[in-house]
Amino acid sequence: MYLSRVEIDVKNRRKIRDLSHVGAFHNWVEYSFPEEIKTQERSRKLWRIDKLNGKEYLLILSSGKPDIKSLEKYGVDSSGQTKFYGDFLNSLQNGQKMSFRIVLNPVITKSQGSGNKGLVKPHVTVEHQMNYLLDRSEKNGFVLKEEDINIVERGYVELKKANEKPIRLVRVVYEGILTIKDIDVFRTTLIKGFGKKKAYGFGLLTVIPVI
Repeated sequence: MYLSRVEIDVKNRRKIRDLSHVGAFHNWVEYSFPEEIKTQERSRKLWRIDKLNGKEYLLILSSGKPDIKSLEKYGVDSSGQTKFYGDFLNSLQNGQKMSFRIVLNPVITKSQGSGNKGLVKPHVTVEHQMNYLLDRSEKNGFVLKEEDINIVERGYVELKKANEKPIRLVRVVYEGILTIKDIDVFRTTLIKGFGKKKAYGFGLLTVIPVI
Protein backbone atom coordinates (compact mmCIF):
# COMPACT_ATOMS: atom_id res chain seq x y z
CA MET A 1 0.00 0.00 0.00
CA TYR A 2 1.08 3.55 -0.74
CA LEU A 3 0.01 6.87 0.74
CA SER A 4 0.36 9.81 -1.64
CA ARG A 5 -0.21 13.53 -1.25
CA VAL A 6 -0.20 16.59 -3.49
CA GLU A 7 -0.90 20.23 -2.69
CA ILE A 8 -3.85 21.50 -4.73
CA ASP A 9 -2.99 24.66 -6.63
CA VAL A 10 -5.91 26.64 -5.19
CA LYS A 11 -4.30 29.97 -6.09
CA ASN A 12 -4.52 29.10 -9.79
CA ARG A 13 -8.28 29.18 -10.36
CA ARG A 14 -7.91 28.68 -14.08
CA LYS A 15 -5.87 25.52 -13.53
CA ILE A 16 -8.37 23.92 -11.15
CA ARG A 17 -11.61 25.19 -12.70
CA ASP A 18 -12.62 21.62 -13.63
CA LEU A 19 -12.61 20.61 -9.94
CA SER A 20 -16.13 21.84 -9.35
CA HIS A 21 -17.53 18.70 -7.69
CA VAL A 22 -16.34 15.48 -6.05
CA GLY A 23 -16.84 13.46 -9.24
CA ALA A 24 -14.13 15.57 -10.87
CA PHE A 25 -11.78 14.82 -7.98
CA HIS A 26 -12.58 11.13 -8.39
CA ASN A 27 -11.56 11.36 -12.05
CA TRP A 28 -8.33 13.12 -11.06
CA VAL A 29 -7.52 10.25 -8.70
CA GLU A 30 -8.27 7.59 -11.31
CA TYR A 31 -6.23 9.28 -14.03
CA SER A 32 -3.27 9.54 -11.66
CA PHE A 33 -2.84 5.81 -12.41
CA PRO A 34 -2.49 5.84 -16.22
CA GLU A 35 -1.36 2.21 -16.47
CA GLU A 36 -4.64 1.12 -14.90
CA ILE A 37 -6.55 3.28 -17.38
CA LYS A 38 -4.55 1.72 -20.21
CA THR A 39 -5.18 -1.87 -19.12
CA GLN A 40 -8.74 -1.14 -17.91
CA GLU A 41 -7.96 -2.90 -14.65
CA ARG A 42 -8.69 -0.29 -12.03
CA SER A 43 -7.91 -0.94 -8.39
CA ARG A 44 -9.88 0.50 -5.49
CA LYS A 45 -8.49 3.66 -3.97
CA LEU A 46 -9.36 5.83 -1.00
CA TRP A 47 -8.90 9.58 -1.09
CA ARG A 48 -9.88 12.78 0.65
CA ILE A 49 -9.21 16.50 0.68
CA ASP A 50 -7.38 17.90 3.71
CA LYS A 51 -7.11 21.57 4.66
CA LEU A 52 -3.99 22.29 6.71
CA ASN A 53 -2.39 25.63 7.57
CA GLY A 54 -4.19 27.47 4.80
CA LYS A 55 -3.34 24.89 2.13
CA GLU A 56 -5.41 22.11 0.56
CA TYR A 57 -4.11 18.64 -0.21
CA LEU A 58 -5.34 15.61 -2.10
CA LEU A 59 -4.49 12.46 -0.12
CA ILE A 60 -4.68 9.02 -1.78
CA LEU A 61 -4.28 5.50 -0.39
CA SER A 62 -3.64 2.94 -3.15
CA SER A 63 -2.18 -0.50 -3.76
CA GLY A 64 0.22 0.86 -6.39
CA LYS A 65 2.15 4.07 -6.94
CA PRO A 66 0.48 6.92 -8.83
CA ASP A 67 2.22 8.68 -11.70
CA ILE A 68 3.58 11.85 -10.09
CA LYS A 69 3.14 13.98 -13.20
CA SER A 70 -0.52 12.95 -13.44
CA LEU A 71 -0.95 13.44 -9.69
CA GLU A 72 0.26 17.03 -10.06
CA LYS A 73 -2.19 17.85 -12.89
CA TYR A 74 -4.14 20.20 -10.61
CA GLY A 75 -1.41 20.46 -8.00
CA VAL A 76 1.48 22.71 -7.14
CA ASP A 77 4.53 21.74 -9.17
CA SER A 78 6.91 19.33 -7.36
CA SER A 79 4.50 18.92 -4.41
CA GLY A 80 3.55 15.31 -5.17
CA GLN A 81 4.83 12.71 -2.71
CA THR A 82 4.39 8.94 -2.35
CA LYS A 83 5.38 6.81 0.64
CA PHE A 84 5.21 3.05 1.23
CA TYR A 85 2.52 2.41 3.85
CA GLY A 86 3.13 -1.25 4.66
CA ASP A 87 5.79 -0.79 7.34
CA PHE A 88 3.55 1.59 9.26
CA LEU A 89 0.59 -0.81 9.04
CA ASN A 90 2.74 -3.67 10.33
CA SER A 91 3.98 -1.58 13.27
CA LEU A 92 0.53 -1.09 14.78
CA GLN A 93 -0.54 -3.04 17.88
CA ASN A 94 -3.61 -3.63 20.00
CA GLY A 95 -3.97 -1.09 22.80
CA GLN A 96 -2.18 1.71 20.96
CA LYS A 97 -3.68 5.16 21.24
CA MET A 98 -3.76 7.01 17.93
CA SER A 99 -4.77 10.47 16.87
CA PHE A 100 -7.04 10.13 13.85
CA ARG A 101 -8.70 12.03 11.03
CA ILE A 102 -11.52 10.86 8.79
CA VAL A 103 -14.09 12.39 6.44
CA LEU A 104 -17.44 10.59 6.44
CA ASN A 105 -20.80 10.79 4.69
CA PRO A 106 -23.09 10.03 7.67
CA VAL A 107 -26.43 8.74 6.48
CA ILE A 108 -29.20 6.39 7.55
CA THR A 109 -31.19 4.05 5.31
CA LYS A 110 -34.88 3.95 6.16
CA SER A 111 -37.03 1.02 5.10
CA GLN A 112 -39.85 1.68 2.63
CA GLY A 113 -41.44 -1.71 2.97
CA SER A 114 -40.81 -5.18 1.58
CA GLY A 115 -39.44 -5.21 -1.94
CA ASN A 116 -38.71 -1.48 -1.99
CA LYS A 117 -35.28 0.11 -1.99
CA GLY A 118 -34.42 1.82 1.29
CA LEU A 119 -34.49 5.61 1.44
CA VAL A 120 -31.08 7.11 2.25
CA LYS A 121 -31.30 10.21 4.44
CA PRO A 122 -28.36 12.32 5.68
CA HIS A 123 -27.61 12.88 9.35
CA VAL A 124 -27.65 16.66 9.75
CA THR A 125 -27.34 17.28 13.51
CA VAL A 126 -24.07 17.18 15.42
CA GLU A 127 -25.52 14.56 17.80
CA HIS A 128 -26.49 12.16 15.01
CA GLN A 129 -23.24 12.75 13.15
CA MET A 130 -21.26 12.02 16.30
CA ASN A 131 -23.25 8.85 17.01
CA TYR A 132 -22.72 7.70 13.42
CA LEU A 133 -18.98 7.40 14.09
CA LEU A 134 -19.32 6.08 17.64
CA ASP A 135 -21.70 3.32 16.52
CA ARG A 136 -19.22 2.08 13.90
CA SER A 137 -16.01 2.13 15.91
CA GLU A 138 -15.78 -1.36 17.41
CA LYS A 139 -16.89 -3.17 14.24
CA ASN A 140 -13.95 -1.42 12.55
CA GLY A 141 -11.41 -2.51 15.15
CA PHE A 142 -11.12 0.48 17.48
CA VAL A 143 -12.82 2.11 20.45
CA LEU A 144 -13.72 5.75 21.04
CA LYS A 145 -14.90 8.02 23.80
CA GLU A 146 -17.22 10.83 22.79
CA GLU A 147 -15.13 13.34 24.72
CA ASP A 148 -12.12 12.40 22.56
CA ILE A 149 -13.83 13.22 19.25
CA ASN A 150 -14.10 16.61 17.57
CA ILE A 151 -16.16 17.48 14.51
CA VAL A 152 -13.93 20.08 12.88
CA GLU A 153 -15.90 20.69 9.69
CA ARG A 154 -19.50 20.12 8.55
CA GLY A 155 -21.17 20.86 5.26
CA TYR A 156 -22.08 19.52 1.84
CA VAL A 157 -20.29 18.70 -1.41
CA GLU A 158 -21.83 18.30 -4.84
CA LEU A 159 -21.65 15.21 -7.03
CA LYS A 160 -22.44 15.43 -10.73
CA LYS A 161 -22.86 12.49 -13.10
CA ALA A 162 -23.58 12.58 -16.82
CA ASN A 163 -27.30 12.79 -17.61
CA GLU A 164 -28.21 12.85 -13.94
CA LYS A 165 -29.38 15.59 -11.62
CA PRO A 166 -26.57 16.81 -9.31
CA ILE A 167 -26.87 15.62 -5.72
CA ARG A 168 -25.54 17.05 -2.47
CA LEU A 169 -23.66 14.79 -0.09
CA VAL A 170 -23.31 15.64 3.57
CA ARG A 171 -19.61 15.83 4.53
CA VAL A 172 -18.27 15.70 8.09
CA VAL A 173 -14.61 15.87 9.14
CA TYR A 174 -13.76 14.15 12.43
CA GLU A 175 -10.54 14.30 14.46
CA GLY A 176 -9.67 12.84 17.84
CA ILE A 177 -8.10 9.96 19.74
CA LEU A 178 -8.90 6.27 19.31
CA THR A 179 -7.58 3.04 20.81
CA ILE A 180 -6.88 0.00 18.65
CA LYS A 181 -8.93 -2.98 19.86
CA ASP A 182 -8.67 -5.60 17.08
CA ILE A 183 -5.51 -5.07 15.05
CA ASP A 184 -6.48 -7.31 12.14
CA VAL A 185 -9.83 -5.62 11.66
CA PHE A 186 -8.25 -2.22 12.20
CA ARG A 187 -5.63 -2.78 9.48
CA THR A 188 -8.41 -3.80 7.10
CA THR A 189 -10.28 -0.61 7.99
CA LEU A 190 -7.21 1.50 7.25
CA ILE A 191 -6.77 -0.21 3.88
CA LYS A 192 -10.40 -0.40 2.76
CA GLY A 193 -11.97 2.50 4.63
CA PHE A 194 -15.53 2.48 5.93
CA GLY A 195 -18.84 4.23 5.46
CA LYS A 196 -20.63 5.37 2.30
CA LYS A 197 -19.42 7.00 -0.94
CA LYS A 198 -15.78 5.93 -0.61
CA ALA A 199 -15.18 6.64 -4.30
CA TYR A 200 -16.01 10.30 -3.71
CA GLY A 201 -13.65 11.35 -0.96
CA PHE A 202 -15.09 9.62 2.10
CA GLY A 203 -13.98 6.81 4.41
CA LEU A 204 -10.19 7.19 4.46
CA LEU A 205 -9.03 6.87 8.08
CA THR A 206 -5.50 8.07 8.86
CA VAL A 207 -3.78 7.73 12.23
CA ILE A 208 -0.64 8.88 14.02
CA PRO A 209 0.60 7.29 17.29
CA VAL A 210 0.03 9.35 20.42
CA ILE A 211 3.38 9.82 22.12
